[in-house]
Parts: sequence; C-alpha cells; structure tokens
Amino acid sequence: MKIDRLIGIITILLQKDQVTAPELAERFEVSRRTINRDIEDICQAGIPLVTTQGYGGGISIADGFKMDHTLLTQEELQLVFSGLKGLDSISEKAHSPLLAEKLSAGTADLAGSFNIDLASHYKDTLSQKIGAIKGAIQNRHLLSFCYYYEKGKSRRTIEPYQLIFKWSAWYAWGYCLGRQDFRLFKLNRLWDLETGTDSFVPRDLPDLELDQYFSAGGIHLKALFEENQKYRLIEEYGPDCFQIGPKGRLLFERDFVSFSNLREWVLSFGSQVEVLEPERLRADLRRQAEKMLEIYQEHDI
Repeated sequence: MKIDRLIGIITILLQKDQVTAPELAERFEVSRRTINRDIEDICQAGIPLVTTQGYGGGISIADGFKMDHTLLTQEELQLVFSGLKGLDSISEKAHSPLLAEKLSAGTADLAGSFNIDLASHYKDTLSQKIGAIKGAIQNRHLLSFCYYYEKGKSRRTIEPYQLIFKWSAWYAWGYCLGRQDFRLFKLNRLWDLETGTDSFVPRDLPDLELDQYFSAGGIHLKALFEENQKYRLIEEYGPDCFQIGPKGRLLFERDFVSFSNLREWVLSFGSQVEVLEPERLRADLRRQAEKMLEIYQEHDI
C-alpha cells in the first residue's frame, strides 16, 4: 500500500543521513518515477526533504527538522509512542526519547494509557539476541546458534528474515540451511549466537502464516478438565472454548499442530485433566506417569 511505502521511506530517512532514489526504488520494488512522486507527497505533508544532485548526492531530511505533531492526532501519537516504548523494553538502546524529540513533544504528553513491557526474566540476554538478530536481518548476514528442543540440541545456521512476538514469547523466522526450509525458532531456546560476515542473497519469501505454527492443525484433543482450571482455559482460549461435561468437569476440544507442544501443554495441568483423545497422547501420558512413579518410589525413604 502507498501509505505503508511513504511511512517506510520516512523511517529510512530518519535512520540514514542520505539515500538515493534508485536505492528506494529497489527497496520497495517500484519505479524511480513512483519514488519521485512519493517524495513530492512527503514534502506536501510538511516534511522538508532535500535532494542533492551529482556524485555522492541523494535524498535527506532537512537539518534541524522536527516532525510536526499536528500531522497525527494525540491518540495516534500515544499509540505510536506506547508501541515504541514496548520495543524499548527489549532493546539495548532506547528510541522513544528520540521520537518524542522529533515530534517536538515531551514524553509526558505522549504517556497515554498504555504501558507495554515485552521483556521477560531473560531481559539482558533477550535484548542482546534481538539486537544481534535485528542487525543480521538488516545486513543480510547468516546467523548460527545452538538450538535446544525435545530431541536434544543441534547447531543451526539460518538466513534471518523476521523477529516475531507471539504468545508471550519472541521468535526468529528464517530459512534453515540444514533443514532446507523456513523455520521458527524460539529465542529462549537459542544460545551461543554467532553472526556471519558474508551476506546472503534474500530468497523469495512465502506468506508467513503464523497459524501453521500456533493454531489449528491435524491433532485433535478431547479432554476433561477440573472446574478449578476454568481460569486457564478462558485465559488461553476464551470463555466459549469448553462445555460442561460429566461431574461438572469441563469438556474441551481443539486441534493442535505439534504433538510435543500439545503434550507439554497438557502436562502443565498435572492431575487436573483427563485426556480422552487422541489415544496416542493417553498412552504417552501413562508411560510418563509410570516413569514418574518409579522415580519417586526409588527415592522413597
């Protein structure tokens, strides 16, 4: 969309001292004539751009310019500022004060009613990972890391394309050279990160459908939860995700993509759930329960 491209051009100009029209045309996959029209539209919106001809020339924002905050409503400013403060919570460098300065407004005026914190218990290491991954994405550098998962750990090398925040966790999405496919990697399972020095040529990216990783899939769960677990079901899937079953227990049915994620989720309820389907999961839970019983019987004094 044109508005997205205009915002993208302004963002690039705020980040770089100067950029050329051919560079913008290549970045947004449009003609140079389209970029020239976009530059005119940005100038008409009140943002003074300077064009320098000849060798070493390009497009830049006029020195000393502060964006006129009347271009946005107070509510829009607060939403933008709140989102940026949320990103500051996991960044090694704060950007919200700089934005407030560019908008010619104090942070108090932009505080709003939102307070977004995207950090976690691993804030320091998380900020370092996000910073390194963001840099690798911008510079098109390969990433190598040790990844921990159900079967153990392995060294992965990927072409990174996106950072994603979903279901209270951060992920890196990229093309895994070892698996020859696009994969999603949870940052808290990703350690010993190394950024390569050679650049890679970006691939044609498929549409990123997060539902294939997080939502409905081919494994159907049918289970009875104790009534005292209602709050968790509502928290994660809403008040209409279950029906009242036998003995007041909660009958829950839903499709899942990953068997391991499903098992991990069900196990987090302990004895407060009875799995009815699939039989594969019932058998797996029985084996785990028997193994746990052996462990505690061996250490029983």
